[in-house]
Amino acid sequence: MSSYRIVLEPGSANRHYWRDLWNYRGLFGFLAWRDILVRYKQTAIGIAWSVLRPLLTLAVMAFIGWLFESQIPGDVPRLLLVGAATLPWTFFSTAFSESSNSLIANSNLLTKVYFPRLIVPASTVIVCLIDFLISFVILLVLMAAYRFIPDIKILLLPFFLLLALVTAMGSGLLIAALNVKYRDFRYIVPFIVQFGLYVSPVAFSSANIYSNDRIPQALKFIYALNPMVGVIDGFRWCILGGQTTLYMPGFLLSVGISVLLLIAGIRYFRSTERGFADVI
Repeated sequence: MSSYRIVLEPGSANRHYWRDLWNYRGLFGFLAWRDILVRYKQTAIGIAWSVLRPLLTLAVMAFIGWLFESQIPGDVPRLLLVGAATLPWTFFSTAFSESSNSLIANSNLLTKVYFPRLIVPASTVIVCLIDFLISFVILLVLMAAYRFIPDIKILLLPFFLLLALVTAMGSGLLIAALNVKYRDFRYIVPFIVQFGLYVSPVAFSSANIYSNDRIPQALKFIYALNPMVGVIDGFRWCILGGQTTLYMPGFLLSVGISVLLLIAGIRYFRSTERGFADVI
């Protein structure tokens, strides 16, 4: 009597990996829903944190911009200028942080059953869209309070949201895969987020950088390499309309870096995915 043995290998060549992503969409939905349920579990104020967090970030960034007297383009209220930047930054920082640690947090699941591991960090990024929508509603309330009406450019906002999603997914996949082998990254990720906040135009406008003759062109180029510069400038351009400008060379450079991050993140994640269960 012949016997058969089934070997489950993540990312094996005899599997249709990208088709498996679709076939395991139920698991994707389950992980996303689970993250939503447990995110604010056992906290004193519960889901109210999803409103309080962006409000606190908005208040701090507006205060910093006022403290250092950063220039405000046109007649835009400072809260709206900062709010349009806080919106994508909060989404990116949360999605990047949680996706970077997602494989470690789900280590018990990775060692038990086969499924495309890409589902784990991807589900955490998608969940962060809920917080984004809440923050967007807060921004709409502020715009109504200031009686600020956006122009037709607001219809292009989904494109820049997609760009923020690509940036968060690419960097999150790369660090998540590295974090499995090198646990040092759980200490490095908070530093990256903190440093990124300082070098991204959240409390200030990119116009302060590009129009400043005292800043060398080399530093302006390095500044534009930050993919969140293009994302944040795009959000402001869409939401605040003609009150802000979109520096096209810097924006195109940011888009290129975001796409490269996604490609590099997927390639490295797929190349190391087979050994996650052994290392984790």
